[in-house]
Amino acid sequence: MNLIALVITLVVVGVLLWLANTYLGPYIDPKILTIINIVVVIAVVLWLLNVFGVLGYIGNVTLPRAK
Repeated sequence: MNLIALVITLVVVGVLLWLANTYLGPYIDPKILTIINIVVVIAVVLWLLNVFGVLGYIGNVTLPRAK
């Protein structure tokens, strides 16, 4: 994924989150809106880690087995 596509994706996600906070905010309980914001931010961070290849190395880690 090139840098322009990455930035465009982040901008689109940010705008969608802003729209949800702006227009759904008065109609949704603030606690639920906070949970939605946290889930979206965690999903974006995990996606970025996957794009940059950090999560690929975590999957290769093996733990020793108990005998």
